[in-house]
Amino acid sequence: MQYAKRIISVVSMAAVFGLSQSVLAADAPAKVVDGILVNTAGMTLYVFDKDPADTGKSVCNGPCAALWPAVTAADVKAGGGYSVITRDDGAKQLAYKGKPLYLWVKDSKPGDKTGDGVNGVWHVVKE
Repeated sequence: MQYAKRIISVVSMAAVFGLSQSVLAADAPAKVVDGILVNTAGMTLYVFDKDPADTGKSVCNGPCAALWPAVTAADVKAGGGYSVITRDDGAKQLAYKGKPLYLWVKDSKPGDKTGDGVNGVWHVVKE
């Protein structure tokens, strides 16, 4: 009986932790660290100059999207400058102040900003 109570307790705690994590992610899809917008894992977020602002459109598809993965937004609520756009493939992407957000495949750890300035059209999001 004691063993069953421990299992139920562990499962309950895991469920609460999982719920609290998803609530946190929904309430805060990104954060500012040292003046730069990063995702909840601390990875730097980027915008693409060729994406027209406030159109709900990303023009980074195909090979571009392989290098610059879209920041997904399946369970994110809009607000506080954040919005959700629908990509050409139907996936939901997070946008900030009307611009779709991306990661850069060459950033390997939190704090990396190696994509800033690539080809003169990729930039970190500064706050």
